[in-house]
Amino acid sequence: MIKLVLIDFDDTLCLTEKGRFIVENYVAEKMGFPPMTRETHIKYWGKKTLKESILDRIPGIDAKVFMEELERALPQFIENGTVDVISEVNLKTLDKLRERGLKTGILTSRSFMEVKHLLDKDHPLTTRIDAFYHKDNTDYVKPNPKVYDNALNHFNLRPDEVVYIGDNISDGTSAKGAGMHFIALLESELKTKEDFKSVPVDYFALKFSDIVDYLDKAQI
Repeated sequence: MIKLVLIDFDDTLCLTEKGRFIVENYVAEKMGFPPMTRETHIKYWGKKTLKESILDRIPGIDAKVFMEELERALPQFIENGTVDVISEVNLKTLDKLRERGLKTGILTSRSFMEVKHLLDKDHPLTTRIDAFYHKDNTDYVKPNPKVYDNALNHFNLRPDEVVYIGDNISDGTSAKGAGMHFIALLESELKTKEDFKSVPVDYFALKFSDIVDYLDKAQI
């Protein structure tokens, strides 16, 4: 029986690719680099940590300086609603999961700098998430299946008692490699079912709220 729902953040709990494209280009241009195309951003989206993937998106950029400039730039884009606005529907979906007695957690490849605003005590996630795992409090990153070790140990659960929800191939590869259930979310429309043909997906969800009905049935 599933007891813990672990959720990827980017383009899973929150549709973020387009907003992050805007922010990353803002920083790149500020550093004197020409903007990347949307196609380039999508091509490398979700495959590595941002500090690693920015080198693929913008060849020649100094990744360390980029991350420092990003940290300075993010607050204004968060405040104006360009990035990381979680829909009310998705927040209510988290409420429904918890009403069913399920534990909830977020596991993302973002760094602490990229998620610290989501950890603020006044953020809507605070009362809806039991644990938040990011690059700086896990020993591994996706697609390594060991990325879930901290969560499994913290909640004292077997892998088959956990479902991971993500939008990328690396999400499925890591989750199934760890022996967990995996739901592929297609809401961003950046991936199709065909993209996951190498991963034994347990369920394809067209929107995040679809997971409630699926989990209700899975618990029978």
